[in-house]
Amino acid sequence: MRDVAILRFSPTEGPAYFADWLDARGVPRRLVPLDEGAAVPADARAFAGIALMGGPMSVNDALPWMDPVVSLLRDAVAAGVPVVGHCLGGQLLALALGAGVSRAPTPEIGWIDVDVDVDASPAGPDWFGGRRRFETFQWHYDAFALPAAAVRVLSNGFNANQAYVVDDRHLGLQCHIEMTSDLVESWLASGATELPAASTPARQSAADIRAGLGRRVAALNAVAGDVYARWARGLRP
Repeated sequence: MRDVAILRFSPTEGPAYFADWLDARGVPRRLVPLDEGAAVPADARAFAGIALMGGPMSVNDALPWMDPVVSLLRDAVAAGVPVVGHCLGGQLLALALGAGVSRAPTPEIGWIDVDVDVDASPAGPDWFGGRRRFETFQWHYDAFALPAAAVRVLSNGFNANQAYVVDDRHLGLQCHIEMTSDLVESWLASGATELPAASTPARQSAADIRAGLGRRVAALNAVAGDVYARWARGLRP
């Protein structure tokens, strides 16, 4: 099988559990560290699939890799190379497919529930292991609109568009399902000034994010495993 390309936009936002999941199944991967100046791959067809991680920047920022990444994603969708985008990555995929990305109605930080959208399409339960609701990890200030060809598969009361699927192959996520305990702790350190002293429904304190951390990460890993297995059905050999 060809490699799964993993585009990293920030040194603090690596592939974490996504990489662990690929490695455990012998799926080859290639990290593309754009934060270190790596070139954006020119041909989506060189890869079995393309994954995009998160980052503190906005897709509306004038960054040197922005246009090449958007072009790569358009080519990937046109060629049927499966894409999965986490947070910033989901926003980049939405932008590539013609949807807007703007400031979120409600910024979200911490462990927050999302609902699987079961009314519009059977795609939601299929992508999330039959679940109707689960707790995921959030840390975002922007939010995407839905691309024209997308089916919404996750929502919640703070930001309606939490995840979407295109062509039953490409998945854009607003949330972070790739979390590990180490990654959570890393973000708590690097983003300490963004955290409230006392939790609100949409933004949690460091203490509340750490509460039950091992249990919460294990539960999210189970969700992510189901999502990645569903996505991997489309990987090109």
